[in-house]
Amino acid sequence: MLKKLFIQNFAIIDRLEIDFTNGLSVITGETGAGKSILLGALGMVLGERADSSVIRQKETKCIIEVAFEIKKALNAQEWLKREDLYDGEELILRREIGSNGKSRSFINDIPYGLAQMRDLTSQLVDLHQQFDTLEIGNRDFQRETIDALSHLTEEVAEYHQTYLSYTKLEKELEAFKEQQEQHSKEQDYIQFLVDELSQVAFREDELETLEQELKWLNNTGSVIQTLQEGIQVLKDGEMPVVQQLKQLLSKMHSYKDLSVTIQQLTDRLESSCIELNDLASELRQLENSLSVDEEKIQLLTERLAEGYRLQKKHQVRTTNELLAVQKELESKLENFSNLHLQIEHKEAEVLQLKQELHKKADWFHSKRKEQCSPFEKQINERLIQVGMPNAQIKIEMQETHPGPYGKDNIHFLFDANKSNRFDPIEKVASGGELSRLMLCIKSLVASVLELPTMIFDEIDTGISGEAALQVGILLKSLSQNHQVITITHLPQIAAKANTHFHVYKEEEGGHLNTRVQVLQNEKKIEAIARMLSGDKLTTSSLITAKEMITG
Repeated sequence: MLKKLFIQNFAIIDRLEIDFTNGLSVITGETGAGKSILLGALGMVLGERADSSVIRQKETKCIIEVAFEIKKALNAQEWLKREDLYDGEELILRREIGSNGKSRSFINDIPYGLAQMRDLTSQLVDLHQQFDTLEIGNRDFQRETIDALSHLTEEVAEYHQTYLSYTKLEKELEAFKEQQEQHSKEQDYIQFLVDELSQVAFREDELETLEQELKWLNNTGSVIQTLQEGIQVLKDGEMPVVQQLKQLLSKMHSYKDLSVTIQQLTDRLESSCIELNDLASELRQLENSLSVDEEKIQLLTERLAEGYRLQKKHQVRTTNELLAVQKELESKLENFSNLHLQIEHKEAEVLQLKQELHKKADWFHSKRKEQCSPFEKQINERLIQVGMPNAQIKIEMQETHPGPYGKDNIHFLFDANKSNRFDPIEKVASGGELSRLMLCIKSLVASVLELPTMIFDEIDTGISGEAALQVGILLKSLSQNHQVITITHLPQIAAKANTHFHVYKEEEGGHLNTRVQVLQNEKKIEAIARMLSGDKLTTSSLITAKEMITG
């Protein structure tokens, strides 16, 4: 239950602290006194967004703090234990808002984000503010109501996450298929290019090597001719150099004993003769080994021409660059193959999730359908209780393809006058009827969700007289199992309160400040009497007020 609310520097509140109790608490006061501002501040600490406009004195930060007793709030205790924040049976939440609009949230003095704050407080408080009654016509609210009563809330949330995964996978699959369709147009051409390169099967640096080899082959004839000319000069001609040297050497031998110099020259001449003779032999050996291979020249020329063509086609200049192009094209083909496998894998995933969603949606449908009749019966009984004996609610459930929350479109239909004509509730119910309907629904759902605290901001809008009395009785009954806090202008409801808070404005230092007073005994009677008769108290209004409280 909510034990304490502390507000500092918020709207027209300079500093305020309220201690709450069990049972039914009502908040009354003149219009503009700040009643709804109290709940606005409470909403901030429960996780609603805020900006610097709520700050009263811009040079000082705004602080809102609440204390909860969580002895019976088992879900909240489990949440806190999971987050390692459990600190006994009291929970402190705080929100600080700076002049720059930035805010900080704290759970038991530990900084936490708003999302976590909302997750935690949703298990402690149901805050119904002004205009929230309009939610009763919202399809999501209607479905969530039936899900809560069917104990499906958590499973539908899990289903929703699965559905989001399913839609994400579907989009990925569609993107893969579009990619495959685009690639299929070029896949055949890339396969042709790969086959073309694979067929020639170039080795590293092959074209450069073939260029040198062809250059040699193309000059083989000239080389042979040159070698033959050399052999003629050295050995086979009419006056071969080797023969002439031998003749000269023969003459030189006659004089080598005459001079050391001649001896040395003769030795050198003899060596040269031997060298030239060997050289002539090697030239002949090389000449004999060479031949002009026109067939090979033709083959090399054709292979080089094919290589040059492919280099030009792929805009490269070397064999290795051409091989790199081939490798890149083969990689693209492999990616095409991988894309096909990815599509098969995605299709299997999508099918599996689709089957899972259909199975879950069918189960949700059966559970929701089971709940429709009990819901109609219990709400219609409560409508009688709040002064609407001729009104009836009916649920229309239409099956569709599985969507984000199952396959059911749930509509609340309403008949206010036993006309047996049911129309969408948001189109035919008046403001007062909507308020009482919302109270009936929330009172029913609260028993299932086991929310410790329920807060209503003018849930009694548009009603009076006997209807107001019946709403007061329902709120009082609801407060037996829940802490109920409500803002009201109706004496019939205020009279049922265990605790009566009166909100008023007080001027201090030229500024208006909101103040809260707990009314007891005579003060409570006087406040209800004024709600009955206006500012001027009368004997009859005082008597009536006392009877309403004690009756």
